[in-house]
Amino acid sequence: MSVRGVDRMAVRAGAHDDRESVLALTRSLVRIPSRSRIDSYEPIVDYLMTWMASHGLPAAVLRDTAGNAVAVTAQISGAAGSHWVLDACLDTAPFGDESAWAHSPTSAVIQNGWMYGRGSSDSKVAIAIFCHLAVRLQAARHRLHGTLSLLFDLDEHTGGFAGAKAFFEGSQGNAVRPDGVMIGYPGLDALVIGGRGVHRLQIDVHGVASHSGGRVGTPNAVDKAADLIRRLRATPIPATGTTHFPPEAKITVTAISGGQGFSITPDLCHLNVDIRTTPTFDDEAATQHIAEIVASVDKDWTATPATRVQLLLHWPAYALDKESPLRATIIASAAGHGIRVRPKIAGPSNIGNYLAELGIPATAGFGVVHAGLHATDERFRIDSVPAVQAIYHESLLMLMSPKLR
Repeated sequence: MSVRGVDRMAVRAGAHDDRESVLALTRSLVRIPSRSRIDSYEPIVDYLMTWMASHGLPAAVLRDTAGNAVAVTAQISGAAGSHWVLDACLDTAPFGDESAWAHSPTSAVIQNGWMYGRGSSDSKVAIAIFCHLAVRLQAARHRLHGTLSLLFDLDEHTGGFAGAKAFFEGSQGNAVRPDGVMIGYPGLDALVIGGRGVHRLQIDVHGVASHSGGRVGTPNAVDKAADLIRRLRATPIPATGTTHFPPEAKITVTAISGGQGFSITPDLCHLNVDIRTTPTFDDEAATQHIAEIVASVDKDWTATPATRVQLLLHWPAYALDKESPLRATIIASAAGHGIRVRPKIAGPSNIGNYLAELGIPATAGFGVVHAGLHATDERFRIDSVPAVQAIYHESLLMLMSPKLR
């Protein structure tokens, strides 16, 4: 069957031919630990670079100013046309309690049709799929109209995205602004086409220091912080979900610290507040909402210094519209392979929010069937690999067709 010049049967056959090699590369990557801020990245970078070079992919390593590897990249160019990026993270979450795992987090054991290991589904199997897909597109580059880049970030699980920032923002005027990015997070039933934004604050709540054993007490910063937390919980957020963006906004106090020892009434308490925003409860609305609650607390604690609110991070909520080539092409391609994929706006934020701030369209999740993400016994279904590769392959052939220029 040919779809817009794409031989679907050939694409499907190629994905099945690559299956064992994809699993072998995934297994090798899982066996090299790459936990964010725990393991050295050099061993896994060296292995992947060697594999890519041996398969004819022109790979390069992006490094930060200290010389640390932050990403592995490659680029394939055909005739003049659009620019698309396949993105997946090469770093992983920590192991957690290793004794609770059925198999070692670096075992890459296959049992009952599942491959186990930290990073197996998030997102080393996506890297293996994208590498094999790139090899096939490299061989057919004379028929492509446009450029395909691979970006394998080494700073994703910290939330720092140093590799993505080095690639998309660059330095000395070499920023990359592609037509779209496809992020290979796992999950076969949904295509993540948006996400709630993130608005992160540190709130410094002040009291008045004194000896805790004194006859007369002074305003306690921890008590005042507890009052603020109660009001954050009790003050309703305006209804923020819509037909086109169903998730509601959410406010969560994620950390509290204050006081020292036992004999001092605390005069300072820190709160971390994580706000998930929506198009109708955006950064401006979140700022106003928090400011009103803080002001009401300060009004009742007149003997204390004013509360200080510091913005640490903010990314906008985003969603691709129905006419987006990324959204439409992947969903249509999946349907052609017998897989019904629903567009989904994620509750958690992701690298797609960072890209949205740069004005770059992104899908942030379509991949293998998985379980245990960031948890014990992380794993993926090996029989879901060929379909994922075929769908991405067909989608790219359609996006890089001269008919779309």
